[in-house]
Amino acid sequence: MILAAGRGERMRPLTDHTPKPLLPIAGKPLIVWHLERLSQAGFKEVVINHAHLGGMIEAALQDGAQWGLQIEYSAETVALETAGGIANALHLLGDEQFLVVNGDVFTDISFANLKLSPGNLAHLVLIDNPPQHQQGDFAFVDEIIKLEGEPKLTFSGVGVYPPALFAGIKRGEPAKLAPLLKQAIADGKVSAEHFRGVWHDIGTPERLAALNQQLLGHS
Repeated sequence: MILAAGRGERMRPLTDHTPKPLLPIAGKPLIVWHLERLSQAGFKEVVINHAHLGGMIEAALQDGAQWGLQIEYSAETVALETAGGIANALHLLGDEQFLVVNGDVFTDISFANLKLSPGNLAHLVLIDNPPQHQQGDFAFVDEIIKLEGEPKLTFSGVGVYPPALFAGIKRGEPAKLAPLLKQAIADGKVSAEHFRGVWHDIGTPERLAALNQQLLGHS
């Protein structure tokens, strides 16, 4: 599942007429980089949630056939937050564990090898803290994710979950992901890994411009 329902307030005015996932990175919509990498990793089915200008996303990506994918869409009329958006799409995601990727990050994380251990409620990809999030999210000590401790790392927005993590959320109700993850970590039901490769949060026009300059400058 690619999360693409955010309004992109910090990206205005770019997002007034274009949904953030369609903003160009090195001449290609941001979300298309994800679709290409998911296809290369062997994925066949992708669910994309959307809200703001969602019709433009569907028109641009259509059924996903050009990437060898089958795309289904989960439209949201009100902001459901991350966990609420996932819970709203569970009927499309099936009964098995599934990968979730934030639609507003650019990364070369390998989607092929991410797996959920039996009995766990999440597997998270953590990254070094970016300049805009120096405090990090979770401690990662001796390969174990914890709520407290050092060093702190930042959640990349890439994770694997079972439907059970979202069982307590009523479909169509807003819900944040962080409380679910914190409870699961406290219960010892979350694994994690530290990714040290390419990762950018495309949160502002300045970061978008900087990444474009970096990528186009190296091409």
